[in-house]
Amino acid sequence: MKSHEYQSLIKWTGNKGKGTKSYTSYERSYDIIIENKPTLKGSADPAFRGNAELYNPEDLFLASISSCHMLWYLHFCSVNKITVIDYQDKATATMEETAEGKGHFTKAILYPEVVILEKDKIELAESLHQKANEFCFIANSCNFPIQHKSKVTTQEKDY
Repeated sequence: MKSHEYQSLIKWTGNKGKGTKSYTSYERSYDIIIENKPTLKGSADPAFRGNAELYNPEDLFLASISSCHMLWYLHFCSVNKITVIDYQDKATATMEETAEGKGHFTKAILYPEVVILEKDKIELAESLHQKANEFCFIANSCNFPIQHKSKVTTQEKDY
């Protein structure tokens, strides 16, 4: 079995001079620093006193699910001689918050819209979403269902 290690540095940037002296005395902003990569500016979701203009953990979690699925899907299309020329996914997820303030995701739905060149491979291209889900590292780490409502179309073009 192979093992892969990852590191990130999360640095809180929201101290307005009084630290966490009170619930309203600090910002929820932070930097995500990963060596040799651009820094991401983050905050809490606006529902939790965060900055709506910055990435929040829930945004990044859903983006991780969606992007991991896409990368596996493109891989499986490539090895099956399906030429993908466009891919986008406007994914959604639901998180439920309990009365105590705890929360957990209950579902994610991916809506991949894929354009391929081979008209005779639309059915195979559709089926590869399930295989991508089976292999996706992030999906395999989730304890809730990830659904797919995909659309595959073709475009005739010389590539």
